Amino acid sequence: MTTDSSAATDAGEALVERLFEATIGTLELFSVHLGWRLGLYGALRQEACSPSELADRAGIDERYAREWLEQQAAAGFLIVEAGDGSADGRRYSLPAAHAEVLAEPESLAHVAPFAPMVIGIAGAVPQVVEAYRTGSGVPYAAYGVDFREGQGAINRPAYVHELAGWFASVPEIHDRLQAEPPARVADLGCGQGFSTIAIARAYPGAEVTGFDVDEPSVADASSAAGSAQVDVRFEARDAAGLADVGPFDLVCIFEALHDMPDPEGVLGSIREALAPGGRVLIMDERVGDEFTAPADEVERMMYGWSVVHCLPASRAEQPSAALGTVLRAGTVLELGTSAGFNEVDVLPIENDFFRFYLLRL
Repeated sequence: MTTDSSAATDAGEALVERLFEATIGTLELFSVHLGWRLGLYGALRQEACSPSELADRAGIDERYAREWLEQQAAAGFLIVEAGDGSADGRRYSLPAAHAEVLAEPESLAHVAPFAPMVIGIAGAVPQVVEAYRTGSGVPYAAYGVDFREGQGAINRPAYVHELAGWFASVPEIHDRLQAEPPARVADLGCGQGFSTIAIARAYPGAEVTGFDVDEPSVADASSAAGSAQVDVRFEARDAAGLADVGPFDLVCIFEALHDMPDPEGVLGSIREALAPGGRVLIMDERVGDEFTAPADEVERMMYGWSVVHCLPASRAEQPSAALGTVLRAGTVLELGTSAGFNEVDVLPIENDFFRFYLLRL
């Protein structure tokens, strides 16, 4: 029979093992960030290479190249060949399946951007600690370029491959965006603009504009649109100014409502900026309808982002609703109703990470 003491010991040992594995995983994410930021995975895609060849291709120091290659092979990310048998003579290659995960920015398997997101958070942790003590917040800019680029990149594949399908599954949106006169679309909180670009590609007849309060994100978005050769515009503007540049037939908020200090006020401003018959499409986290502990892996991840980024960032501006990342459906329905929308529906769009809402006047 298992005693309470032995059960407690087993539980403690299980937690020790879990945190040990988490430490390995975190360190491996740091190494993925090196590969992502320095272009090492791209260099490895060309062909198998030795440390000296990787150093030449990527423009890095040879000793660091060797250590990184050995670590990546030890982690199982790379395949290693013996070569001449010496440490410097080994050759390393990136398997095709792993290339999609690590080096294909538009692949649905591309999760390498989690690494720069974690790096960005790590740099802001001292400010997060202070925010916990004082009840203040941490500005989005404090998380730096790594977090900004990682956040833009992690959702990019879904926008490229799935956004058109999401829109097509909502006839009242799909039909209006194909009709005359050309529909006007606002993508609020657009970040680096990959959602905005995807809307414009799916509906080339629509007039699509991305808005964000973060000026570096707007600059990134404008650059991305130029590279994609897509006719969209981007502006550094918050929701309060939407009515000045409206009216809009559709306003989208993709994974940004939970970050806003005044989400009800934002929805109220959007309501004022809508054209007759206009719609609001919200995409936010697919979490449980109620708090559950222990939670599933998706909810654990959302709480993980929340405690170190989303909640502190949303409290950088006061007063703040302080929603956090774990935005449950009931909260969205309540916010929409309080902001003056007559209908707030949860859409039947299947996705492992996101839930979609349609708001009507």
